[in-house]
Amino acid sequence: MQPNIPASELPRVVIIGGGFAGLKIASGLKNSPFQVVLLDKNNFHQFQPLYYQVATASLEPSAIAFPFRKIFQHYKNFHFRETLVKNIDYEEQVINCSIGQIRYDYLVMAMGTDTNFYKIESIQENGFPMKTVSEALKLRNTILENFEYALVADNLEDQNKNLDIVIVGGGPTGVELAGALADLRNDVLPKDYPEIDFNQMNIRLIESSTGLLAAMSKKAGGLALKYLQKLKVDVQCGISVKSFQNNEVELSDGTIIKAKTLIWAAGVSANKIEGLPDEAYGFSNRLKVNQFNLVNGFDNIFAIGDLSLMIDDQYPKGHPQVAQVAIQQANLLTKNLLYSTSEKAMKGFKYKDKGSMATIGRNLAVVDLPFWSFGGFFAWLIWMFVHLMSIVGVKNRFFIFINWTWNYFTKDQSLRLIIRPKTKQSFS
Repeated sequence: MQPNIPASELPRVVIIGGGFAGLKIASGLKNSPFQVVLLDKNNFHQFQPLYYQVATASLEPSAIAFPFRKIFQHYKNFHFRETLVKNIDYEEQVINCSIGQIRYDYLVMAMGTDTNFYKIESIQENGFPMKTVSEALKLRNTILENFEYALVADNLEDQNKNLDIVIVGGGPTGVELAGALADLRNDVLPKDYPEIDFNQMNIRLIESSTGLLAAMSKKAGGLALKYLQKLKVDVQCGISVKSFQNNEVELSDGTIIKAKTLIWAAGVSANKIEGLPDEAYGFSNRLKVNQFNLVNGFDNIFAIGDLSLMIDDQYPKGHPQVAQVAIQQANLLTKNLLYSTSEKAMKGFKYKDKGSMATIGRNLAVVDLPFWSFGGFFAWLIWMFVHLMSIVGVKNRFFIFINWTWNYFTKDQSLRLIIRPKTKQSFS
């Protein structure tokens, strides 16, 4: 196979990964004096912060995904290829992909992160991660199927095993997922399954540290705990999960929880591509970069976003792996690449923390701003507005707004569909 990218006299910038960072830099180089090539294993951009709403049947997958070719169809000197990247030959300045070799003058690595199971094989085999749209859809199918199994269970123990859900990880993903599932249990499921007593359904959130939302303020973590308890979520901090097999979750204190569904939201590790020297990597496979996001030891390979490890006095362990860091690094790198065409000096990166937020169910959210930390209904409105404006595509924003409005006033969702390949299946 050949990538069939036309030769050009323009210097070629190859971007690996179409997440927040990759999409931003590709957009920033629109009609620039570069040939831009974007590589991704999917043909669409995914809006990660709303995966949990797909998993809880609040949004359809297409609402938070947008085709790359639609985004870039009017760009000059731009090419997208759906491919798997195998390795990098930095001496020859080529990338070996499943569709062939692709040459680069500048390489921007923006592959983001994947789930880190911390080498717990039983959780990796049986647990449910949520780092892609397809994983969120698989989780939705599983949860809804388990409700159907619970309806026909032979005894109360089997019924509870199908109903109960364990979430591991008290960061934004775990907290938001717990709140959404609690809303689903409290407001929606009793109408769908009047034969089931959903007071018996336990939603447990397990966090190994002493509090929730460790990357946010203590006030935000305390409010999140208060809100989840109000929603009747069983939150356990200061304890970890050792294993998950045979529908049993074993905690570090020896406690056994019987549940068919364990959702793993406890950690991430940077996606790694073979070919770069080992000394280029720091912890969690993050690439060590300088203030210009240049990978240590290279003058034409950059790493941005969650993948990069930029250490300074303010961030001795690197910047937080959040969307704002990725977007700000991409914006600056775009300018620095353009500066290189006019012999202007590159500027070093300085992260401007604009704040962070998380939602915990209907009317409840927490917001940390540099000058103020607060929660409640106003925080929830801010969370909705920021996320709505961050979605790619006017059509997607419109459909999400309509869905959110409908869900808010009816306390219902119409997306509780079990979508699976046609296979021979039976209840078990």
